[in-house]
Amino acid sequence: MSSTSRARVARRIAAGAAYGGSGIGLAGAAAAGLLLAEIHLARRTVTNGYDPHVPGADGLYGAGFATPVNPPLRLVMLGDSTAAGQGVHRAGQTPGALLASGLAAVAERPVRLRVVAVPGATSEDLERQVSEVVAGGDGPPDVCVVMVGANDVTSRTPATRSVRCLAAAVRRLRTAGAEVVVGTCPDLGTVEPIQQPLRWLARRTSRQLAAAQTIGAVEQGGRTVSLGDLLGPEFAAHPRELFGPDSYHPSAEGYQTAAMAVLPTVCAALGLWPAEEERPDATRDEGFLPVARAAAAAAEEAGTEVTAASPGGVRGAWALLKRRRRRRVNPPPAPEPAPAELRGGLGGLPGMGRGPGRA
Repeated sequence: MSSTSRARVARRIAAGAAYGGSGIGLAGAAAAGLLLAEIHLARRTVTNGYDPHVPGADGLYGAGFATPVNPPLRLVMLGDSTAAGQGVHRAGQTPGALLASGLAAVAERPVRLRVVAVPGATSEDLERQVSEVVAGGDGPPDVCVVMVGANDVTSRTPATRSVRCLAAAVRRLRTAGAEVVVGTCPDLGTVEPIQQPLRWLARRTSRQLAAAQTIGAVEQGGRTVSLGDLLGPEFAAHPRELFGPDSYHPSAEGYQTAAMAVLPTVCAALGLWPAEEERPDATRDEGFLPVARAAAAAAEEAGTEVTAASPGGVRGAWALLKRRRRRRVNPPPAPEPAPAELRGGLGGLPGMGRGPGRA
């Protein structure tokens, strides 16, 4: 499929989401059913004897930067098990902890992390998660990171519904005053136990959803980072090192790779990146594109950022596509515990979530 065709499909899905369209999803019903069955079988195979674990990472990071005039930045993680950090053993290995630690180092301010992401969540669960975030009486977070989409694919949620829910979540968070960074749907074609030809179908379906998510999120004022093949060819080349014990969720090294790619966009959203790095770099094939073309290009290259560049024009809304250099993120020490009222953000769901195939 050409880049123009990919952009057209992504725009059609996003338009359906905006105007109330439905549709069966991204793949044909028969093919989608086979994909779902294959993923269910893979999950039963790789989780045999494996006890999944989601460490509690809520707390204060970079406490050494705290001063009376230097209040903590507030970071919230929303989405599914990838946002929560399922598959690792220590809080400091989760993406939220890695991002909070990296953000604290860049900003030279402490960061208060709250995780409301839930294993098994689909985009439809974002409404409840966002309500939990905005219901607090201490104001909006400074920045929210959303990672969601894999469960929408495996549950055959119509793509238009997935994008509509994500766009609504981004809109509510932006209206509340938070910056929003969305890690788009990961490439399920990298899940090791899935065999060809369904591996190809999983890749195509995931990337189509990722491109449509980018359009929906950017048009609501968010920024996106393509998770693609879980943020880099390292996952395909080194699955034993970068996938966790279930061969489905990232390992500690995998989450670190993801955090390295997302952190620059989080910092840019908060105005913490040098101004010269915000300009497009032609040597890195960065530039301004219609948002649908930028979304399609980002879905094909993991770690690519897309952010709104103008409200619109003859060819529709435009976006800036950037391929930021990854920043090393070191695992942080154990965080200071969050207040009691902030705990329990993972929703208490046991095991792998709400059913087979849920990430």
